[in-house]
Amino acid sequence: MVSKKPYLYIFFILILLILGHFFTGCNTIDLQQKATFAGSQTCLECHETEYHLWQGSDHDNAMDTAIASTVLGDFNNAEFTREGFTSRFYTENGKYFVHTQGPEGKPGDFQIAYTFGVRPLQQYLIPFEDGRYQCLQITWDTEKKQWYHLADSVYKGQEILPDDWLYWTNNAQNWNGMCAECHSTNLQKNYNPETHVYNTTWSEIDVSCEACHGPGSWHNSWAAIDSLSRPEIVYYGLVVQTSNITSRQLVDQCAYCHARRTSFGDFVHPHDEVFDIMSPQLPIEPFYYPDGQILEEDYVYASFTQSKMHQNNVRCTNCHDAHSLKLKFDGNKLCYQCHKQEDYANYDHHFHKGFNEDGESLILDNGKKIVAVGEGSECITCHMPGQYFMGVDYRRDHSMRIPRPDLSDKLGTPNACNQCHTDQTSKWAASYTEKWYGKSTLFHFGETMYLANRGDTNSIQMLVNLIQSELTSPLVKAAATSYLEIFPNDRTNKLNRDLLNDKEALVRREAIRTFIPYDLQDIVQSLTPLLNDSTRMVRMEAAARLAGIPHENFDTIQRKQLEAGIEEYIAAMEYLADFASSRHNLGNLYGNMGLTEKAVNQYREAIRIDVDFFPAKVNLAMLYNRMGKNAEAELLLKDVILGYPEMGDIYYSLGLLLAEMQKYSEAIQYLKNAAELLPGNARVFYNLGQLQDFVGDTITAETSLIAACNIDLSTVDFQIALIDFYLKHKQFNKAKPLAIRYKKSFPEDQSIDQVIDYINSQYINK
Repeated sequence: MVSKKPYLYIFFILILLILGHFFTGCNTIDLQQKATFAGSQTCLECHETEYHLWQGSDHDNAMDTAIASTVLGDFNNAEFTREGFTSRFYTENGKYFVHTQGPEGKPGDFQIAYTFGVRPLQQYLIPFEDGRYQCLQITWDTEKKQWYHLADSVYKGQEILPDDWLYWTNNAQNWNGMCAECHSTNLQKNYNPETHVYNTTWSEIDVSCEACHGPGSWHNSWAAIDSLSRPEIVYYGLVVQTSNITSRQLVDQCAYCHARRTSFGDFVHPHDEVFDIMSPQLPIEPFYYPDGQILEEDYVYASFTQSKMHQNNVRCTNCHDAHSLKLKFDGNKLCYQCHKQEDYANYDHHFHKGFNEDGESLILDNGKKIVAVGEGSECITCHMPGQYFMGVDYRRDHSMRIPRPDLSDKLGTPNACNQCHTDQTSKWAASYTEKWYGKSTLFHFGETMYLANRGDTNSIQMLVNLIQSELTSPLVKAAATSYLEIFPNDRTNKLNRDLLNDKEALVRREAIRTFIPYDLQDIVQSLTPLLNDSTRMVRMEAAARLAGIPHENFDTIQRKQLEAGIEEYIAAMEYLADFASSRHNLGNLYGNMGLTEKAVNQYREAIRIDVDFFPAKVNLAMLYNRMGKNAEAELLLKDVILGYPEMGDIYYSLGLLLAEMQKYSEAIQYLKNAAELLPGNARVFYNLGQLQDFVGDTITAETSLIAACNIDLSTVDFQIALIDFYLKHKQFNKAKPLAIRYKKSFPEDQSIDQVIDYINSQYINK
């Protein structure tokens, strides 16, 4: 009998050899070391198809060195004249230059270092001292092949002077802070808040493979192992999982760059939670129309995430190729992936002629606008209308909505019908949609937002309904939550408290912002748990609200959580310290914490960055007032009014400050201005009336106090003030009915009985 042991031995040796190769392979992938960026060229060997799709894409062309093959603009001594000054574009020794107005409006010659973007416009970056790169506002239209100035289309009617934040050599056009993080890969801004110096770096100049997939060193090490011996490791060694993920996860991966947002730091991979790295702008006025349509640049995220498409798990890559970014299909075929062609590709649905049918194009605006026959039959024409940004860049609204011309006049919103039929009214368009589809009875959240933004109390129940509906998208629910603080009452306050525990981080963020506590202990108990939230965005918001509360109100664990939250908040704001708003936020934080000197410095820095950033001036004025520096506070508030004469709140604050400074005549005038600008603010009239009475202007004081009561009958102070006014001036016949009305409204206040008895006694004595 032959023994089987030699075979078993050989088999065992083979297994050891294979396992040895396996473990050797694993050792070449050192997961203990941080993954590093390897460059897109390392992807080409294995991912040739994807690489070539990416080449030439908008991501590939997001930024580049200014050389002959990348510069699209006319630098052949081309001239561009605007407001009496002629700029000239030229080359010298193979380098690109522009002669134009620079810092302080002084003419100079500036070298172009980089191209920025590729279609339908290309901008140019110019280096300055302190590591800054600035975007030249004279821009190349790649379709019309001509120079144009962004200010003429983006800031129409505004005079942009050299000291303006918007001027091209100032912060609004600063590449390092405004643009860089989404146009290059592995960008490190490296801004020093103390010296104001940038040391910005990147691993690749454009948006390459690793911008989305993360640093590739682990994956490359794994791929270098023989295919039969490769170990099984998570995501093949890729830092970011991009396959087998939910639609929300995919959209969130795109969100950091494709959202109008506040970032908390450099874009570091991986990030399992998008709200650990950024906080998005809600779709509310003044950045959006009341119904969520795009108004300012929004970069798609807040539009798409309010859509039914997003709620039904449609993702970016259903329409766009992930690598070339091109649409997967032309025309309506894109939509027919999900929507039945037989239901929607017919006249009974869109009521417009097709491309191959006879008809005449719409010629509007004296021939400047031509709408070709067939365009009305395209899905995107009606459901994704758009507008021009940066002058020539037409971007479609990704909220993918049903056209509602019936709401346009009511809400001041655009509609798809009148985007083509510019010679007609919205009522004309509404009559046709009613004729074709019947009168719309669909409620739109825009009706709620419009009323809420204008302080209309009729929106209270509408806000509650919107928040409590399961059909409301998280972003819209958060937007509705943001308005609750305008209407504080028992019901909205209770709802707001419930929303602190909402499953959506954006809703929790807004609930923190709008939270109205009963007392210090209440805010500590309610918001402290959110210092341990799963997202950095919410933790920071809670920390900012709690920062000013004395530490003795927290236990040891809570104090540590608060300190950690404050550190996260400060780190995020210091990353953004080249923006006035972040300096202002730090000023608020330090002011609440009693760190007065730090607060003053941050407010001053905000004003240095943007001389027109009025919130910093207002809050610095308030801080000066608390410090007893009323003269400095007065100058700041008057400066704000000079720049923003329509802001009633500033007149009000200045009026109160001047009254405190015993400048009574001037104070009364500013309070009168505030009353004209804020006719619905009862407290303005209350303070005005009190001051008018103090200086002996009895007649106007009575008028002001009556106005305060008429505006708001529910506030005790206003009713008592008017009653006291009549008692003081012995007008008992006017005081008595008010006192009786007050007793009915506030029966728990027993002191009013003494007032009524006193009034009655005055009648008896007479």
